Amino acid sequence: MATTMTRARPPLAGRSAAPAARRRPGDRRVSGYLFVLPALAVYAVFILYPLVQSVYLSLTDWDGARPHKRFIGLGNFDRLVHDSLFWRALGHNLIWVVLGTAAAMAVSLLLAMLVWSRPRGFTLFRTVYFMPQILPAIIVGIVWSWIYSPAFGILDRGLSAVGLGSWSHGWLGDPDFALYAVLVASVWATVGLAFVIFTAALHNVDQDLLDAARVDGAGAWQRFRHVVVPQLSSAVTLVTVLLLVHGFQAFDHVWIMTKGGPDNSTQLLATYTYQKAFMENEVGYGAAISLVLTVLSLVVSLAVVRLRERGER
Repeated sequence: MATTMTRARPPLAGRSAAPAARRRPGDRRVSGYLFVLPALAVYAVFILYPLVQSVYLSLTDWDGARPHKRFIGLGNFDRLVHDSLFWRALGHNLIWVVLGTAAAMAVSLLLAMLVWSRPRGFTLFRTVYFMPQILPAIIVGIVWSWIYSPAFGILDRGLSAVGLGSWSHGWLGDPDFALYAVLVASVWATVGLAFVIFTAALHNVDQDLLDAARVDGAGAWQRFRHVVVPQLSSAVTLVTVLLLVHGFQAFDHVWIMTKGGPDNSTQLLATYTYQKAFMENEVGYGAAISLVLTVLSLVVSLAVVRLRERGER
């Protein structure tokens, strides 16, 4: 009986090995392509195709209504070089990106550090800090327009209440302050996402290293700088790239609160693109501006990632 069982094993092994022998590396590759294909199709339809269309439109003179587009080559880009309002909008974008990114990172990291030890009411604090992130842009714009209102705004009333009434004025109507006023509203609305990312990253900080630094006599600032920050490098890179891209694409809060005014003092590349393409019917010129904006966002984001990678080597 033992001999019969021993003879029965080879055929069973042969049957189980036969399908495995028929499997080829190419079969797995094809299966992988089939899984990726739906996502690739969606990406091609909604990202690649519009991008190619924008490139083509940037080489034409088209008002968005005529059936035929007149090809003008690099004429729109030559016009950009001599467009003073384009350079002014670009300058505003750079201010927005630098100050907005720095302020949002500083505020979000500070808030994350405050709730790191999970104090009483942690869930409430986390909800309140993240709440602006989920509010529609139009709500944020309207609320902050009310805050800045010279007639009934809480900001001017608060300044008057503390004896600083001379500082009260129309913030959104002053060309010297309008850009920074809208930027404050945008930072308030974008801090939530960075706060959540930093909060998650702080929970992965090695407590043993912190305890060792405390035993060695390191102060709070030294522990934060030399122990906590190095362990947040990945989160810092992610948040920086997200905020930079958001800064270059800023549009909704500006358009809702000022529409690029007063006197183009809050005009950004995105609002200028919208104005040219959809209000002045210069679709080709607007597409050229949008391509410049896309290239700037891509180059800056890649530069930040490369610099971060070099710093980690």
